[in-house]
Amino acid sequence: MSKIDEIRAEMVTAMKNKDKERKDTLSMLLAALKNKAIDKREDLTEAEEYEVIKKEIKQTKETMELAPEDRTDIKEQCQKRLAVLQEFAPEEMSGDAIRDVIKEVLAALGIENPSAKDKGKVMKELMPKVRGKADGALVNKIVGEMLQS
Repeated sequence: MSKIDEIRAEMVTAMKNKDKERKDTLSMLLAALKNKAIDKREDLTEAEEYEVIKKEIKQTKETMELAPEDRTDIKEQCQKRLAVLQEFAPEEMSGDAIRDVIKEVLAALGIENPSAKDKGKVMKELMPKVRGKADGALVNKIVGEMLQS
C-alpha cells in the first residue's frame, strides 16, 4: 500500500470522526504527494514519499518557529499538524546507527586513518545510504567528529 493510499484511508477515517484539523493536515499532505507524483509523471518511490513528508514537517516547524510569541493559536495548530505528520514520517537513524554506516563506508573505501581531507569521498558514498533515514545536518556533524579523531 502506497503512502497516498494510506493517507487517503486515514483522511476518510478523520472525516467520519469529524476531526477537521487532522483531515486538513492529511489533505495537505496528500496534495503534496500527488503534486510530486504529477511532477515526476510516475508513481513515487518510498524514499521520495518520505522526502515529501519530511519536507512538510520541516515547513511546519519553520512556521512554528517564525510565528510571533503572542500567536499561540498558530503554534498550537502547528503542534497538532506535526503530531499527524510524524505518524507518517520514517524512523530516524540514531547517532550510533549513523556511526556504524560511516564505519562501513570507511572500510569499503579502504580508509584506515580518516582525516578531514577524506570527508568529500566519505560523504559521497554515505549520503545515498542514509538519505531519507537520517538528518543530513546530524550526519555531517558525526562525519566531522569521526574524521577529526
